[in-house]
Amino acid sequence: MDWFKRRQTGVKPQKKKEMPDGLWEKCPSCSEIIYKSELEKSSWVCSNCEHHFRIKSDEYVQILTDENSWEEFNAHIKSVDPLEFKDSKPYPERYKAAIEKTGKNDAVTTGRATIGGTPVSLAIMDFSFIGGSMGSVVGEKISRAIDVAIEERRGMIIITASGGARMMEGALSLMQMAKTSAKLARLSDHGLPYITIITDPTTGGVTASYAMLGDVIIAEPGALIGFAGQRVIKQTIGQDLPEGFQRSKFLKEHGFVDCIVSRNDLNAEVSKLMKFFFHQNSK
Repeated sequence: MDWFKRRQTGVKPQKKKEMPDGLWEKCPSCSEIIYKSELEKSSWVCSNCEHHFRIKSDEYVQILTDENSWEEFNAHIKSVDPLEFKDSKPYPERYKAAIEKTGKNDAVTTGRATIGGTPVSLAIMDFSFIGGSMGSVVGEKISRAIDVAIEERRGMIIITASGGARMMEGALSLMQMAKTSAKLARLSDHGLPYITIITDPTTGGVTASYAMLGDVIIAEPGALIGFAGQRVIKQTIGQDLPEGFQRSKFLKEHGFVDCIVSRNDLNAEVSKLMKFFFHQNSK
């Protein structure tokens, strides 16, 4: 009827205004629609339910490090295709696509910085690069970051986000578990602190190695943390699993992580911990 009246009076219907893309984000936890600029101000933490969105390594640099203190190193290192692996597409094609998508050469970014004035060597994993999978480059870059910590007497921090070992590199990927663990043992021998910050998700070989070797293990709220997937575990043990058994809250209650820290408090907490460790070592 309204359409007929408009025709009779010569009034043309107005076009429906469309909302520009990229201005809003929907929280996957509470379904709240949030203005994107507000999320950026809150370090990508939902103001309604405190859900922590997945973020990239560059954003963790901004959140965690002192202003103008970040200096990336070993950014040039890239993986090769030692096994000539191919699934739905050849590994080199998949790898190249990941570089174009993320602007990174692999799933971890490393560098030196200060946090609250304390010098640190920092490795930050990025889940957007082939699921944050741990290949030879990830192991090599983390090992070199640990070497920098030892040589320059810095604290070591690794922020984890990974689906586990990179299947395209086979046993070479699995070897990185032992490689990084051995380097962390050397760090401990030199009396230097190591803090892990576990984000969503951290699974597989990363959980089975350096993610769980920290002097202090911090987890973000709601982070998925585990080795095998829930379905695999259930089929193996033949039992129903507790609700949320692979989330950070459950793991803290059972002693697998030391504390759960909101992203907005991360800088202050890590700064306090690093100052404590270096004060203890100076005695």
